[in-house]
Amino acid sequence: MAEIQFYDQTLRDGQQSLWGMKMRAKHIVPIAEDTDEAGFSCVELTGTTIHTVLVREFREDPYQGLDAITSRMPKTRLRGGMRPDTAGFTLQPYSVIDLSVSVMAAHGINSFWIFDCLYSLDKMERLGDYIGSLGAEVVPTLSFALSEVHTDEYFADKARAFAQWKHVDAIMLADEAGVLTPERARTLLPALIEAAGDVPIELHCHNTTGMAPLNYLIGIELGITRIHTASRPMANGPSLPSTEVMLENITELGHTANLNVGALQRMAEHVEYVARREGYRLGVPAEYSLKTYSTQMPGGMMGTLRAQLAQHGMEHRLQEVLDEVALVRKEFGYPVMATPFSQFIGTQSVLNVTTGTRYGIVADEVILYALGHFGTPPAPMDQDAKDRILSSKRAGELANWELPQPSLAELRQQYGVGLSDEELLLRVLVPGPAVDAMVAAGPIDLDYGRTDEHPLVATLREIAASPASGSVRVRTGDLDITLSR
Repeated sequence: MAEIQFYDQTLRDGQQSLWGMKMRAKHIVPIAEDTDEAGFSCVELTGTTIHTVLVREFREDPYQGLDAITSRMPKTRLRGGMRPDTAGFTLQPYSVIDLSVSVMAAHGINSFWIFDCLYSLDKMERLGDYIGSLGAEVVPTLSFALSEVHTDEYFADKARAFAQWKHVDAIMLADEAGVLTPERARTLLPALIEAAGDVPIELHCHNTTGMAPLNYLIGIELGITRIHTASRPMANGPSLPSTEVMLENITELGHTANLNVGALQRMAEHVEYVARREGYRLGVPAEYSLKTYSTQMPGGMMGTLRAQLAQHGMEHRLQEVLDEVALVRKEFGYPVMATPFSQFIGTQSVLNVTTGTRYGIVADEVILYALGHFGTPPAPMDQDAKDRILSSKRAGELANWELPQPSLAELRQQYGVGLSDEELLLRVLVPGPAVDAMVAAGPIDLDYGRTDEHPLVATLREIAASPASGSVRVRTGDLDITLSR
């Protein structure tokens, strides 16, 4: 029997999958100490995409928030995620990638997973060397997908390459779309274990089809001891399996875990409280759908597709878009459906369907993908689709484009010599007016009230405290109340 190590995704991938990255520092601070006491081997907290969302939508300084959280979690290894040449959703020079890492490290992040769904191994290793030079943990990632080219040996070859890096602490298998079947797990996982050698493997599987808990148990049967989970209110569906059910499962099989059940319960109660108070989605098990295997669309992107169709009054065409997603992914050479490629393919599919002309409108990022700037696809692109993408005037303008590689000194000259590393990074990644609004907003608000207070009461309390509110009406079932000053 083995001791199983739990890696918590409540505060990063769970909330990204279910809440669209809208979890703020004030939502986390009340349970930061409980999360630190829960016994997790690692807690994932952040990444550059989350930083841009916090600035754009909430005018919240992500690094103030990180300080507030990490200062309350001194016992636990804390993780962030990075791509080797992309921050947010756009290509960035190495100076910006390295600055992103060093800034997160300065604010308490001491473990990084590195992911590139097209596996530019030289770029990934360069970033791994930089992270390792800072003394942080390096975890290169295998992003799983189904296609004719994504064989067990394809992934095993990548794992062998990762295992030879100068700096490597673990290798993660990430099934973002939740399409790993138990049958495939029984062939893939042994191949990865053999290829990785002495480097441990972490399993990070989304529960989109309900298969992830079983795949974890298969991995544990084969000797893997590291699994990624989320607190039950933030688990399941497009998110990961719940910590609670996996703890029950491994205990049933005679394995152990050094988890504090009381702390887990307090985490779950608070996450559910925040979800109900903010009107955010709670995780529920998803129905098994074969369509998941054809589109391989991660759960967070499904909400984006629905929102894009709603803007055009075409919600009823979702199935048509999903069929187009499967076709576009094939034409793009079967990239793994994870950031940023799921966004590229999903948005292009919506444009193809809503305009009635395939590749009539193409984003710059798709042009750059076709030109090879994001890396080499697993399979060659469909030539007709590639020709359509590259036939536009804009494609001609980008034909000879190369990613600039300015130094930090040159970036400071461009954005402001006296800026802190944090503000410089945000001004590179986020449009200037959004950063200006964040700076003007001042210190972030960390006061979120009592977790034992009913969400409706908490909402009414906030409304009552605002001098701008004159009245509020609450309707639920047969109850209809209006409160006025």
